[in-house]
Amino acid sequence: MTRLKDKIAVITGASSGIGRGVAEAFAREGADIVVNYLKSKEKAERLVEEIKQSGRRAIAIQADLGNEDDIERLISQTREEYGRIDIWVNNAGADILTGTGAAAEIHEKLEHLIEVDLRGTIKACWSISQTMQEQGQGVIVNMGWDLSTHGFEGNNPQIFAATKAGILGFTRSFAKSVGPEIRVNMVSPGWISTAFAEEHMDDDYFQARINEIPLGRFGRPEDVAAAVVFLASDDSSYLTGEAIKVNGGLV
Repeated sequence: MTRLKDKIAVITGASSGIGRGVAEAFAREGADIVVNYLKSKEKAERLVEEIKQSGRRAIAIQADLGNEDDIERLISQTREEYGRIDIWVNNAGADILTGTGAAAEIHEKLEHLIEVDLRGTIKACWSISQTMQEQGQGVIVNMGWDLSTHGFEGNNPQIFAATKAGILGFTRSFAKSVGPEIRVNMVSPGWISTAFAEEHMDDDYFQARINEIPLGRFGRPEDVAAAVVFLASDDSSYLTGEAIKVNGGLV
C-alpha cells in the first residue's frame, strides 16, 4: 500500500535535482503533486507530464520563495486546484554555486541565501501552517545541510552552513509551536549527485570527498527523497522537530 495515498503535496524548487527526486517519489507513493519552480518552466512542465502519465495528478506553479506574496499565491493556487494541502516540502534554495550565482560577490551570496533559504523557509512555514491548522493536520519537511553543524572550510560553506543551521534551529522551535496538529521535521543531505557535483567538481576534489564518506559514494536525489517520504508519511507519526542526515556516514 502506498504511504502517501491521495495526499496533496507541494514541493518547492521541484524542477530538478533533489526537488525533482522528491516529487517523483511522492507520486510513486500515491500523492498528487504541485511542482513549484522559479525559472525552469520547461523542466517543471515535463515533470508534471511524467507524473500524470504515472496516474497521479500534478500541476506546475511558478513562485519565488524569497517573495512573501509569491508564497501566498502558491498556497492559494494550490488550494484552488486541490482544495487542501497535506504536505509542504521546503526544498527551494538559492543557487550560489552554478551559473550567475557562482560569480556573485560573497556578501551578495550571503544576502541571497538568507532571503531564499532562511527567510523563505520561515515565511513559508508561517504561511502554510495557517492553512494546516484550519485543516486540523499537516506535515512540513524542511531542507538542511549535514555539514551546517559540523563545519566545512571555505567562504561558500561558511555562509551556507550559517543559513542551514538557522533553519535547523527554526525547525525545532517551530515544531514545538504548531504541534500536535502539524509535524515539522528536516532532512540534511550530504554530498549528493546534483548538477554542481556532476558538472563543476574537478576529479581530485570529487575523489577527496568520496574518500571521506564511509559508504564510498555520493548520495543520489532518490536517497534524500526516501527520507523525505518517511518524514511525510505516518511511518514517522511520532517524530517532530527532528533532523535526519542523509550523508553516507560523513557526519
